[in-house]
Amino acid sequence: MVQNEQDRQRVVLVTGPSGAGRTTAIRALEDMGYESIDNIPLSLIPRLTDVNAPLAQPLALGIDVRNRDFSAEGLLELHARLIERASLNVELLYLDCQPEILSRRFSETRRRHPLAPHETPMDGILREIALLDGVRARADILIETSELTVHDLKAEMDNWFAPKTGHSMAVSVQSYSYKRGMPQGLDVAFDCRFLRNPHWDPKLKPFTGMDADVVDYIAQDARHAPFLEHVLNLITFMLPACVEEGKAHFTVGFGCTGGQHRSVAMTESVAAALAHDGWPVSIRHRELERRGLRGASDSKKAGLGKGAH
Repeated sequence: MVQNEQDRQRVVLVTGPSGAGRTTAIRALEDMGYESIDNIPLSLIPRLTDVNAPLAQPLALGIDVRNRDFSAEGLLELHARLIERASLNVELLYLDCQPEILSRRFSETRRRHPLAPHETPMDGILREIALLDGVRARADILIETSELTVHDLKAEMDNWFAPKTGHSMAVSVQSYSYKRGMPQGLDVAFDCRFLRNPHWDPKLKPFTGMDADVVDYIAQDARHAPFLEHVLNLITFMLPACVEEGKAHFTVGFGCTGGQHRSVAMTESVAAALAHDGWPVSIRHRELERRGLRGASDSKKAGLGKGAH
């Protein structure tokens, strides 16, 4: 039997490169009423979450690469095991940040990087980012902190994790490539591979689904407008019911062959429409992030509604 969100123990696993804001995120969760433990060894988490009934408080668990039993593979295996348990609502939060910004933060605080105590901070930063690459790709929620102040990050945490009521459930819309598999944590996914593909037009191939010419090309497919309309009707039908169920956030995925054109265009269109209706919306383009073309959208860049990031 599927349990309601209210009947499941909420567990947030918080990780990311050193200096990206994990401590700030943990403190923000504490302020929301989460019971938090930072720098917890991976081996202790299964016992901590082995409960027959939800605890009085949700759990926020900070995971640091410096722990003696840490490995990226171990964290991913643990995450996979925990999300299979019907009694838990587990989310893997990854706090990301550009290497240059991390280096500047270490320079300002005059701290040594934990993975490069006798080298430059950048040596440790690049080593840690490479170590966590697989974890970043599998994260349920990714928050890019490069341009965020401490107060901005706290606001982002509130957007995603504070108890939600009414129309304030956060919505994440993501694009991805089927070549690399579907992201974990999607509530609903749509396959865009039947739409007209700009990849086969040499003039459009280098661009993305955020470029007007690509969007226009896809929109010329007679199936595009009905598809977009049906998708929006379905999502807007589901969202109020998910709010009633007590969900804190809802994740929609759009996939295509390369994750560059069709899925990106659909993600942008749907996110804009939902934001126009007042939903707090964030965007993530997984494959574009990997290529350094675009990270997680923020409200200033994407022009989305109040509460977007």
